[in-house]
Amino acid sequence: LQWLRNPGPHHEKRTLCGDMVCFLFITPLATISGWLCLRGAVDHLRFSSRLEAVGLIALTVALFTIYLFWTLVSFRYHCRLYNEWRRTNQRVILLIPQAANVPTNQQSLLGLPSLKRNSKETIV
Repeated sequence: LQWLRNPGPHHEKRTLCGDMVCFLFITPLATISGWLCLRGAVDHLRFSSRLEAVGLIALTVALFTIYLFWTLVSFRYHCRLYNEWRRTNQRVILLIPQAANVPTNQQSLLGLPSLKRNSKETIV
């Protein structure tokens, strides 16, 4: 979720949202189309020509092959973008232990950072 909130390139976010919308529409359509093609192939095998049944089976295989190919390529693309973002957008804070004899108000004078933590930062 932090990746989506990051003010980075909006093109990548639009691509992710577009792919998610396409996935949500194409998945049920591909499932219904494949089921209808297979039902038609079964009916053609029972009552009419085998050539039409083979054509419908080939259409089903092509449909699911294209769907799986698109899904895998899209998933791989977004995983690569996410891994690249993780590699280049690391936020790390180095905590320096407070000195026992140095008061807190003198730490700022010595250049020691305060120990405030932001929820987006990683503590090391």
